Amino acid sequence: MLKKKSHYDVIVIGAGPAGFASAIRCAQQGLKTACIDNWRNKKNQGRLGGSHLNTGGVASMTLLESAKLYHQLKHDIENHGIHVEGVNLDLPQMVQRKDKIIDQIGHKMADLFAHHKIDYIQAKAKLLNLRQVEIAAMDTAELSILDAEHIILSTGSSPIKLPYAPIDNEFIIDSMAALNLDVVPKKLAIIGAGVVGLELASIWNRLGAETILLEAQENFLSLLDQQVSGEAYRIYQDQGLDLRLGARVISAKKANKKVTVDYQDQDGTHSLRVDKLIVASGRKPNTSELAAPEANLLLDENGYIYVDGNCRTNLPGVYAIGDLTLLGPMLAHKGIEEGIFVADIIAGFHNPINYGNLPSVIYTEPEIAWVGQTEQALRATGEAIKIGIYPLTATIRALAMGKSEGMVKIIASAVNDKILGVHIIGTQASELIAEAVLAMEFSASSEDLARTIHARPTLSEAVHDAALALK
Repeated sequence: MLKKKSHYDVIVIGAGPAGFASAIRCAQQGLKTACIDNWRNKKNQGRLGGSHLNTGGVASMTLLESAKLYHQLKHDIENHGIHVEGVNLDLPQMVQRKDKIIDQIGHKMADLFAHHKIDYIQAKAKLLNLRQVEIAAMDTAELSILDAEHIILSTGSSPIKLPYAPIDNEFIIDSMAALNLDVVPKKLAIIGAGVVGLELASIWNRLGAETILLEAQENFLSLLDQQVSGEAYRIYQDQGLDLRLGARVISAKKANKKVTVDYQDQDGTHSLRVDKLIVASGRKPNTSELAAPEANLLLDENGYIYVDGNCRTNLPGVYAIGDLTLLGPMLAHKGIEEGIFVADIIAGFHNPINYGNLPSVIYTEPEIAWVGQTEQALRATGEAIKIGIYPLTATIRALAMGKSEGMVKIIASAVNDKILGVHIIGTQASELIAEAVLAMEFSASSEDLARTIHARPTLSEAVHDAALALK
């Protein structure tokens, strides 16, 4: 049964970070807004936040915080003169805490929707044309059509499936299931040593699993500054992660409550038997059923939506943001900024996004964070540069915390001293990078950063001292 139409100024499809931020901003601009989302939690209830909140960065980071505490109590706390006996792991309780925090955030997001009078519709949506969206209710076969002057597509992304490692979410599992295990596997393998793979490995390695990462690329974290990725490789190995590069998985089969993984590297073919195999081999945009064929929404061969520099699709009044486009990497904060940007465009304002100053973070321990260009990229173009490096082993606060692994690296132009890139590996790198982003957004020089007084003792002193070290 098709219900009668409802009209809005803006319809947002998807309520992850990008869609949520866009809907809020549209409402703040006085636009009548609806947001359609079909995410369901473990209790089959609608929940805002998308995969980032429920199965991605927020869920992973929350579980990692618990894993870090457990690991410290088991291995590091005696260095502080604190002796603890009988430390036991209650993994279901740890996962329950993670779920409770996610629920709290989801409820607060729903409260914000209500406060801004946004219609939150729990349904599956399909773009029919440049003004209409068909919605299918989650619990019935009922269809409705909504009209809007503007439509914002923000359905996010999902894990890429591998035909040679079919997921059953019992033995061969995806990243969502990997954050909801009730028993720590004795031996665990992860396909992919990128951001997701490393973040999951950091959790389970600290909880006691023998963890092996199988990465098809020969170079570790090749998009990062090579000096930082080399330091990360050393630190992760020292922590007990088994990183195998150039390891291309060719098959994964379950048998006798184990998984046998066959992979090839330069030395030939090898086999592993593990308790669990996590597939963390990248993500793809959720566009397969987003638009009706007659809508003529333009996609590329990988399912990304074509947009211009203002996030406009080929359909007038229809925008795409977040993980659906190739404007920048798949990052929650990138999607949030695009959501706000598009809402402002619809309201008649234009505040462009500086993708060149977009920070990236890997939430391991230590964390990795960076903004701007890498040393290898700048040298490849012949740019005259100078570099300042300061190790956290020389930072008083890091030593006091017992977390002195890592460094801050600043790259500046040798011609005009403009900061071109900042790369950090160390505890709370995700917080430290904000200073670098702000400096670069205001076109600061390394001298500006060096002359800025930093409190002592703090971790941020390492940024100050790296600027002083430039030469």
